[in-house]
Amino acid sequence: MAERNLLNDVLRRIVSVAGLRRDSEGPPPDLITASRALLAERSESAALVAASGILARLAALPAAARLEFWETVAQDFGADEAGLQAAIAAWKPGNPTLSRALHFAAEPTAQALIRRLNTAPGATARLVAMRGEMLAAGGSAALRSLDRDFLHLFGSWFNRGFLELRRIDWSSPAAVLEKIISYEAVHEIRGWADLRARVGDADRRLFAFFHPAMPDEPLVFVEVALMRHVPGRIAEILSPARPRIAAAEADTAVFYSISNCHTGLRGISFGNFLIKQVVIELHREFPGLGRFVTLSPVPGLRRWAETPDLPEAARALLGPGQDVPSDPARLAAQYLLGARRPNGAALDPVAHFHLGNGAQLLDIHPDADPGAAGQASAWGVMVNYLYDETQVDARHRAYTADQTISAAPQVTALLSSPRRRSRPDA
Repeated sequence: MAERNLLNDVLRRIVSVAGLRRDSEGPPPDLITASRALLAERSESAALVAASGILARLAALPAAARLEFWETVAQDFGADEAGLQAAIAAWKPGNPTLSRALHFAAEPTAQALIRRLNTAPGATARLVAMRGEMLAAGGSAALRSLDRDFLHLFGSWFNRGFLELRRIDWSSPAAVLEKIISYEAVHEIRGWADLRARVGDADRRLFAFFHPAMPDEPLVFVEVALMRHVPGRIAEILSPARPRIAAAEADTAVFYSISNCHTGLRGISFGNFLIKQVVIELHREFPGLGRFVTLSPVPGLRRWAETPDLPEAARALLGPGQDVPSDPARLAAQYLLGARRPNGAALDPVAHFHLGNGAQLLDIHPDADPGAAGQASAWGVMVNYLYDETQVDARHRAYTADQTISAAPQVTALLSSPRRRSRPDA
């Protein structure tokens, strides 16, 4: 960490001194001209200064002007057509060398520009933020095409091998703790006392992934409750009046919130690696832990229930004028087991995430989340997913290959049972 900070300081000094020198040479060129010059620059130090200057000028622009810049990049910074045509003409089937040459000839120069910009100090965080801005804006087909370049590069830059797992506790830097409050996306953290209960209590853990290029920015984090049972209500985890236990007494680890922190990293998969790494860390600290489960939201339930082509069995649970389904758990079972994407995967994004990681749909709980977000998205329904280490690989393969959803008997019974069966002691 110290060496990295020293290097960044040196790079910033180089940029500062060279920038002053450049300011004395007259007004800068427009950003597209400057970007072309950056691609042509052969001096590493000059390229560093140029990249820093472009990013600083982009940051100073209104959001609409930044989008206009990237729109031009998307349209004008394609592949070298002459080089690509030559590579196509030279290509022959079965020749891997010529295939690689064709691959690299087809690469848009936009990717080279993004790589060059990323050499500037602090550039990675800026580029992530700019991609987030583009995603939020929607934009043209050209911008959507450029987004593939960003996603391709970010997929390499944020490879699991570069990520660092850290436990966040009450002694973590205040700036990081403030970001945890800000980025929590599932269960709002209501101030410092609430945060302290989540990261400071002996039976609570919070882990996050960080990247060397963004050392003070959590990328994704998971909150864990150490308990002696499988919870069916979020109040069992978050209520200030909940009973505390010594961490060593726990036999169950409950993942109750996973938050991705940066819109600009959408499409980069962190959570599956995070859960697996946290299981390893918890096992190392508490060998007695025997169950790893979630208490998860069902974010797509209400949206699905409002679709015009809802299956008749589900529609029967939503009588005319009903604000709440007559049997929310049964409705949720129909949604989680029956609502599929065109490729056969589970429609619900949280279900797809956990099932794809090899979890089993363990149980469904009505009235589990009284909060406004939980009520708005799923009438307060929450579910448990079970990570059984002896079955994770097999369930992952079954879901990936055949979209087979593993569900416990108490869940599948809801497809035929007219009433919610009582949850067995887990």
